Amino acid sequence: MITSTTGPQPADFADVRATNLAVVLRFVREHAPCSRADIAASTGLNKATVSSLVADLIDRRLVRETGLTENRVGRPATMLVLDGSPYAAIGVEINVDTVSAVAVDLAGERLLTWRRSFSAGDSVNQGVAAVGAVVRRVVGRMAKEERQVLGLAVAVPGLVDVQGTVRIAPGLGWRDADLGGDLAKALRDPGFPIQVDNDANLAALAEQRFGAHAGASDLVYLTGELGVGAGVILDGRLRKGGRGFSGEIGHVQLDPEGPRCHCGRRGCLEAMAGIAAVLRRDLSPAETQVEIEEVVRLARAGDAGTLATLDSVGRHLGQGVSLLASLLNPEVVILGGYYVPLAPWLLPAVRDELAGRVIAEEAGGCQVVASTLGHDAAALGGAARVLDSVDSGRLPGGLSRIP
Repeated sequence: MITSTTGPQPADFADVRATNLAVVLRFVREHAPCSRADIAASTGLNKATVSSLVADLIDRRLVRETGLTENRVGRPATMLVLDGSPYAAIGVEINVDTVSAVAVDLAGERLLTWRRSFSAGDSVNQGVAAVGAVVRRVVGRMAKEERQVLGLAVAVPGLVDVQGTVRIAPGLGWRDADLGGDLAKALRDPGFPIQVDNDANLAALAEQRFGAHAGASDLVYLTGELGVGAGVILDGRLRKGGRGFSGEIGHVQLDPEGPRCHCGRRGCLEAMAGIAAVLRRDLSPAETQVEIEEVVRLARAGDAGTLATLDSVGRHLGQGVSLLASLLNPEVVILGGYYVPLAPWLLPAVRDELAGRVIAEEAGGCQVVASTLGHDAAALGGAARVLDSVDSGRLPGGLSRIP
């Protein structure tokens, strides 16, 4: 007789408890201050189980008690809030000219933001050395503050597969780079997990957790750096595709006779609505920042040529947004990067195209807005990825109380 072991297996008690700990931690994150009774009533866990789980979270210093409240029927209740003071999550973004690092605590409060210069075209080894130097400084600062690093997530402007290998990052000149593995070696196995992902994906996570539309179940983040990529969240989860290569909206062709794109084809969204289309030429990142500031100045002054260019770019961008709205029906599409300072002039054209191209009434409820998170969105999203891991049950071990 042939038997199969692929069917449902009994759940391990430790797995069940880890899941329940994560459920309670997420509830406190979303509803603090709250009581043990609030948790039991909302999660369906019995009161004894909740008390045990809360005691565990307090021991791990993930949750703390914050006094009594009498604004309820019955006896005053001891209220709970997030603690997490001994912990930090680190996010890093590698761009074509900078490496940015962000550290946050368990509640998402920024502990530091650092940036250092970086040269596109450096080898992977040089890139690993640069990132490793920044991470070591951040970890050192956290150690001085007696914080345990929960994890590191690194954002890269390119295709990153589901194993975290950077398959191609054109702006960096990298191919098939095991960035996570190389970083672990450079950091001498630091004792915390290292993840690598596409910059748009991590920026989308930052928006979902920290942005003006935090909590949205369906959102798309569009990068507005030297390339155009999309981070897609549907039903509350980041969607990366079968091999991790989703979101390459910048290379959807809008016009076969359009301008040449960096990928070698013509009329891609990136070529027609990217930052180079605004500036009408390719520039270094440092030059791009200066030129964008000049474009903003001219637009504010009412320069006709500048306004016409921004309207044209906005309409092409609106075509791309319309495709996303028709295929995915997100609640919101968020424009990031260099699109943010240009948003007052881009958004009217984007919204007009969206309204005219999506068959659903009111564009299916899709809004288009500018990000409020700044150029550190992807690094902040790296930290958000680490916090997501904690919320999913990857909890740090218990800590002795610090007097």
